[in-house]
Amino acid sequence: MTGFFSREQSGEPLKGAPLIALTAGVAMATFMEVLDISIVNVSVHTIAGDVGVSASEGTMAISAYSLASAIMQPLTGWISQRFGEVRTFAVSVALFVVFSFLCGLSTSMDMLIFFRLLQGLVSGPMVPLSQTLLLNNYPPQRRSIALALWVMMVVIAPVFGPILGGWITDNFSWPWIFYINIPVGIFSLLVTLILLRKRETKTVHKPIDAVGLVLLTVGVGSLQFMLDNGNDKDWFSSNLITTLAVVAVVGITFLIAWELMHKNPVVDLRLLGRRNFLVGVACLSLGMFAFFGGTVVLPNWLQSVMGYTATWAGFAVAPVGLAAIFMSPIIGANQDKFDLRVLNTLGFAIFAAASFWMASSATNMDYWDVAEPRLLMGAGIALFFVPVNQIILSGLPPEQLASASGLSNFFRTLAASVATAVSTTLYDHRTIYHHAVLTESTQSGGAATEAFLQGVQQQGLPPQSADAALNQVINTQAATLALNDIFWLFGIIFLAITVVIWFAKPPFAEGGKPGH
Repeated sequence: MTGFFSREQSGEPLKGAPLIALTAGVAMATFMEVLDISIVNVSVHTIAGDVGVSASEGTMAISAYSLASAIMQPLTGWISQRFGEVRTFAVSVALFVVFSFLCGLSTSMDMLIFFRLLQGLVSGPMVPLSQTLLLNNYPPQRRSIALALWVMMVVIAPVFGPILGGWITDNFSWPWIFYINIPVGIFSLLVTLILLRKRETKTVHKPIDAVGLVLLTVGVGSLQFMLDNGNDKDWFSSNLITTLAVVAVVGITFLIAWELMHKNPVVDLRLLGRRNFLVGVACLSLGMFAFFGGTVVLPNWLQSVMGYTATWAGFAVAPVGLAAIFMSPIIGANQDKFDLRVLNTLGFAIFAAASFWMASSATNMDYWDVAEPRLLMGAGIALFFVPVNQIILSGLPPEQLASASGLSNFFRTLAASVATAVSTTLYDHRTIYHHAVLTESTQSGGAATEAFLQGVQQQGLPPQSADAALNQVINTQAATLALNDIFWLFGIIFLAITVVIWFAKPPFAEGGKPGH
C-alpha cells in the first residue's frame, strides 16, 4: 500500500465539495471511534447473558477497548511520522471495520474481548489523526471551524452512545452495535483514499524506542485496567488492584524519565514544556474529569433512585449535546475575534452554574428538572472544548500536530477513565455516609419519624413493612445527597479552572500556523 500514497506537490487546502466530503468522512470516523467507547456499556448485561457469563465478566469487553486505545493514542505521533498520517489513518479505519465485524460475529466472551482489544489498538490513532487531517487540509482562515466540528463529534458521541446502544440492543440484537461501524468506516475510508492519497505527509525513518514502548504499555495499561476494575474489586483492599497501582506508578515514572532523555522518544513528552500546551491540556483534563464524571453518575442515580429505564436515563442526559451541536460551529467561526481565555472562562462558568444547579437535585424532580441544567451545560461545551483545543495546538508546526493531538487526546481519555472511577466510588461512599447519618436521626423516635411510621401502618401494613418503607426512603435520600455532593465538587473544579486557563499566553494562532 506504500506506493498507493504519494505527496502532492501543491499541498493547497481543499475547497468546495471535496472539503465537505472530507469533513463528513473524517467526522464520521471520529464519531464512530468515540461512540464505541460508550455504546457497549448499556448492552453488557444482554451480551453477557447471551454468551453465558456474568455481567462483571462482560465489563471486560469495555475495559479491553479503553485499555488498548489509551496505550495507542500517545503513540500516534511516532506512528504517523514513521508511516505517514494519511496512510496511518486509512489503515486504522480499515482495520477498525474488520475488527468491528469480528466483534459482532463473536460467539464467546473470550472472542469478544480479544477482538475488542484489537479494535481498541487500531482505533488509537483515529481520533488524533482526524483532527490533524482536518487542520492540514482546511484553509488557514477556516481551521477554527474544522476544530469546532471535530470537537463536536468527540463530545457528543459519548453522550449518545448509551442511547443508541440501548435502542439497537432492544430493537435488533447486540451484534448490530458493531455492525453499524461497517458502512460508516467504509465511507470514511473511501473519502480518505480518494481525497488524501496524494497528500501524504513526509515520513521519517526513526528507530523504534523499544524501551519506551514497553514502559508505555506496562505503565498505562496497568493504570487503565486499575481504573476500569478498581470499584468492582473495592480498590486497594484487592491485591490485584494494589499490584496494578504499583506497576503503573513505577512504569509511568520510568517512562517519563526515559522519554525525556531519549533522542527519538516514542511519546514526545517535551510538548509539555510548551506553556500553552501544558496549560491547555491541564484545563482539558480537569474539565473532562468534571464533565464526564457527571455524565457517568447522573444516569446511575436516575435508574437506581428515580426508576428511569436505561433509555430514558440516556434521554435525560442527552440534552447536553443539543446546544453543542448548534453552538460549536458558531464559536469555531468567530472565536478568533475574542481572547480564547475569555471564552473558556465563560464556558467553565456555565459548567459551574449547571453543576451547582444539579447539586440541588431532589427525589420529586421530573424529566425537565433534570434535562434543563444539562441543556445549559451544553452551551458551555462549545465555549470550553473548541477554544481549549485551539490553545493546545497554538503555534505548533505541522509536523508536531499529530504528536500533540495524540498526547492531548490521551490525557482527555485518561481523564474520562479517572472520572468514571472516582465519581462512581465517591457516589457509593457518600451514599453510605449519608445513609448512616440519616439512620441515626431516625432512631431517636422523633416526631417526623413516628408520624411516617404511623402513616404507613394506617395503610394496613405491618410494622416490619413500615420499617422497610422508612429504610427505602433513607436509601433514596442518601443517594440523592451523594449525587448533590458530587455535583458540588464538580462545580468547584470548574470554578478553579477559570483561574488556571489564564496562565496560557496569547497569541493563539491556528494549529500549524506560527504565532505572531
